[in-house]
Amino acid sequence: MNADRPDRFHAPLKTEGEISPCPPLRKPRDRLRLAALFEATGLLIITPLFAWASGTEIVSSFALLAVLSVIALAWNTAFNTVFDLLDGKLTGRRADRRPIRMRILHAMLFEIGILSITLPVLVLWTGMGWLQALIADLGLALAYVIHAFFFHLCYDRLFPIRAD
Repeated sequence: MNADRPDRFHAPLKTEGEISPCPPLRKPRDRLRLAALFEATGLLIITPLFAWASGTEIVSSFALLAVLSVIALAWNTAFNTVFDLLDGKLTGRRADRRPIRMRILHAMLFEIGILSITLPVLVLWTGMGWLQALIADLGLALAYVIHAFFFHLCYDRLFPIRAD
């Protein structure tokens, strides 16, 4: 690789004191597709695992996780828009060029936020105690952190951000 030209996945950070315009962000339609595909693939992959681990029927697990997915869809759209905007302003980098460490931070911050929103829903829906619901929600969060990492990595490769 030429030292003067950054590679596709590691755009240079801004130099200290430099102000740069925000790089292009995903369009609203692209964000909607991203969030919907993320939640749909998450439901398909994680519902059977949750049903097995919790001992609940698949239909009941699917209904609960579908409700949590609707909540997560709204959170996903808001969180990713703000995260991408801040990351772009601070680094001058597009979201599809985010390095691995930043992807890990992105996935973990997303899950911490969604956990604080979904825990009360899980307690009310299932009748679990707070500790049991927290353990179940942490299991879901772990599954979704792994899903988020691989999903966003694949999505960015399949649907790069267009500068138009």
